[in-house]
Amino acid sequence: MLNLYKLEIFVTVVQAGSFSAAAERLLMTQPAVSQHVQDLEAGLGTQLFTRGRRGVSLTPAGETLYEYTRAIFRLVAEAENAVTDVQHLASGHVTVGATPGVSVYLLPDWVQLFRAEFPNLTVSVQTSTTPQIVTDLASGRLDLGFVEGELEAADEARLGVQPLEEVEQLVVVGPRHPWWDQKTVSLAALSGQSFVMRQRSSQTRIWLDELLLRHNVRYHISAEFDNMESIKRAVLNGAGITILPEYAVRAEVELGRLQTVKIAEHPFQRTLKVVWGAEIYFSPVVRSFLSFLSRYLPSLKENGMLSRKKP
Repeated sequence: MLNLYKLEIFVTVVQAGSFSAAAERLLMTQPAVSQHVQDLEAGLGTQLFTRGRRGVSLTPAGETLYEYTRAIFRLVAEAENAVTDVQHLASGHVTVGATPGVSVYLLPDWVQLFRAEFPNLTVSVQTSTTPQIVTDLASGRLDLGFVEGELEAADEARLGVQPLEEVEQLVVVGPRHPWWDQKTVSLAALSGQSFVMRQRSSQTRIWLDELLLRHNVRYHISAEFDNMESIKRAVLNGAGITILPEYAVRAEVELGRLQTVKIAEHPFQRTLKVVWGAEIYFSPVVRSFLSFLSRYLPSLKENGMLSRKKP
């Protein structure tokens, strides 16, 4: 009889492309992974993989088993979701990766409210870059990712992607800046300004540099930092202006420490997205977390994401 544990190892080898990569994902030794696959092949009396220098590829029998295995795990996930009552679980865990702005300014409040409703469930949030989140989702180290960074076409092919909302990026100024009392500013007025920005390797910085260049905005760099808190502090102290999402400076604006100014004719926007591994099935705990978030992010419900049997 087929063993679900061995089938899980088989699927991981297929998705990872090699025994060594699968062993890394599964936190096992390569010989142990190889032995489980050999046991599976012996039990079926057929070869599932063709071994090569660059990894493994499925034989025709392996292709057939892979399709059946995906269907089996889909049914297991559906059964688990159908009968699990998360309110009465003794424990449960969701691991989320998020880009810096989302992990610092949005997720903490959402997680706290979720925990108030589901005190036995835990949400672990890891701050990372968009490329690293994509890698960690593909390897199964994360259940979900929340990103504002742009995705490569190759990444979108191996991910599930759900746009959540458009996030307007606003000019942020300190009390001594001439724009302090302005509600809007023209795009042309950004030319000649001193900017406080993220480091050059940041996707946010690359996105903003390209956008300003596209609109012929010539600017000076007064300082570069690898986190938003340092950027805000520099702007507060008069180092220049910056461009940040509204949620990142909400507290400082309410306290009168910073001010936001809209860009009049060409507002800058980025898309907040939730992403997940295309081959991953949502557990009841993950699904409950997403359902909870749909109260604050209606597109999770409106676009049918929560009704999908397979993400």
